[in-house]
Amino acid sequence: MKLQFGRTLIAAAVLSLSASASAFASDITGAGATFPYPVYAKWAEAYKAKTNIGMNYQSIGSGGGIKQIKAKTVDFGASDKPLTPEELEKYGLTQFPTVMGGVVPVINVDGIKEGQIKLTGAVLADIFMGKIKKWNDPAIAGLNKGVALPAGEITVVHRSDGSGTTFLFTNYLTKVSPEWKDKVGSEASVAWPVGTGGKGNEGVANFVKQIKGSIGYVEFAYAKQNKMNFAQLQNKDGVFVSPTEDNFKAAAANAQWDKAPGFYEILTDEPGKASWPITGATFILMHKSQASPAQAADVLKFFEWAYASGDNMALELDYIPMPDSVVKLIQGSWKANIKGTDGKAVY
Repeated sequence: MKLQFGRTLIAAAVLSLSASASAFASDITGAGATFPYPVYAKWAEAYKAKTNIGMNYQSIGSGGGIKQIKAKTVDFGASDKPLTPEELEKYGLTQFPTVMGGVVPVINVDGIKEGQIKLTGAVLADIFMGKIKKWNDPAIAGLNKGVALPAGEITVVHRSDGSGTTFLFTNYLTKVSPEWKDKVGSEASVAWPVGTGGKGNEGVANFVKQIKGSIGYVEFAYAKQNKMNFAQLQNKDGVFVSPTEDNFKAAAANAQWDKAPGFYEILTDEPGKASWPITGATFILMHKSQASPAQAADVLKFFEWAYASGDNMALELDYIPMPDSVVKLIQGSWKANIKGTDGKAVY
């Protein structure tokens, strides 16, 4: 009787360990963009509560995410800078967008209310080039008549790491400032003419909050969560707009995902009176050939669930969900592109 009881205990222990190992093995790993981290974290928490499958996401910047997926150290990479169709082909990758959002200039200026300062793209570029050094510079004052601008120095804060948020920000500046385009350009990492570097959206947000007279750029969810002051921007139609869900949607409405090879679509400086000028999508990168089809299937199940059940969570954080028509295109790309080494579709 004691022997049987002991065997039962041993069997139960083995089953328990086996179940734990199975659950651990099913956890999925990703790394990259800080832009979507708030929504990915929220999705991961809800998904684990529903399925007991965890998602370990390292918010290390788009550059880091691209490096890790190329090295196959994670199940998926994440980047706000989409790879070109040529880059995808070169590295054997496929990509798909998850949500859209906005990058906003955030400021810490005494006596200035939220959204009170107006900036054009050209003036913003001159600030980040170090050409405009004081808050009461005539170029800023001319746009903000009646606003008591301080005479203090401007401290520029930018990203120190390779960043898709930087790519979107600098991509916009190249479209509104020929000098920026010629001297600095648009990349995930650029040679900044002036300023202090912060790691991740979190680092930039923290520096701007700490440094009086500073200006930086972050994804809107970080600005909102940290209750940061932002500047209005003049869009392509000449209208000064604030970063809002409706204004992100207005810019996102111009996306033509069905005509974008590899979902390569950039939404900066889009037309429309309501369009926020620094809008963009964030992307997931995966290898086309999967040595572990079951693990890849778990990743796709997570994003399938997120598309079906995560829209409200995204909207709460001021991200714009992908339209249902685009989700169908994305899931079609999974079937066509992501396969096991035997050539069979994972999804």
